[in-house]
Amino acid sequence: MTSHYGNEVPAEAPISRPLPGAHLADPAPLGLAAFALTTFLLSVVNAGWMDSANEGYVLGLALAYGGLGQFAAGMWEFAKGNTFGALAFSSYGAFWISFWWLVEHDAAKLADADKAVGWYLFAWGIFTLYMTVAATRVSGAVLAVFVLLTLTFFVLAWGKWATSDSITHIGGYIGLLTAIAAWYTSFAGVTAFTFKRQLLPVAPRT
Repeated sequence: MTSHYGNEVPAEAPISRPLPGAHLADPAPLGLAAFALTTFLLSVVNAGWMDSANEGYVLGLALAYGGLGQFAAGMWEFAKGNTFGALAFSSYGAFWISFWWLVEHDAAKLADADKAVGWYLFAWGIFTLYMTVAATRVSGAVLAVFVLLTLTFFVLAWGKWATSDSITHIGGYIGLLTAIAAWYTSFAGVTAFTFKRQLLPVAPRT
C-alpha cells in the first residue's frame, strides 16, 4: 500500500510489526503546502506580475515556511522510513534557505551574477530531474509536480544565462503551474485524512 507521497508498507514486513513512524501524521501535505506557497509567490515575481525589485518580500516566507517548514517535513519523513519524501523535502527546504541567504546578501552585486545564479538553478534542475525519475513510482500527482519543477529550474537558468526577461517570465509561469500542482497534491493528502477517504485522484503507482 502506498500513500500519495511514497510512504509504503514493506511487502516483507509481518502484519504484527509496527511500521516505522506509524504514530506520526503524514508530513507530506505540510511539505507540499510550504513548497507551493513559497514557489507561487516567487513565481509571481519571475512571471513579471510584480517588479523584481520586490523579490525580497518572499524572504521571510522562504526562510520560515519554504525552508524550515519543508526541512521539518523531511525529518519526519525520515522517521516514517520514506526515503523519497525525506530527500525531497529536506533538499527543497535547504534550497529555500539558500535562496533566502542569496537574496539577503545581495548576490546580484557579485561579478557575473546572472551566470552564477544560472548555474545554481541548473544544478537544482539536475537534482530535480533525477527525483522526477524516482517520482514515477510514487503517484501521478507527485510526478506532475516534479516534471513542472524540472522545467521551471531549467527555463529560469536559461533566462539567467541569456539575461532575458521574456525567458524568465516563461519560467515564472511554469513555476505558477508547479505551485498549483503542489497545492493540489497537498490538498488531496490533507482531505484524505480528514474525510478518511481519497476525495481527489492522485493516480498512485503500485
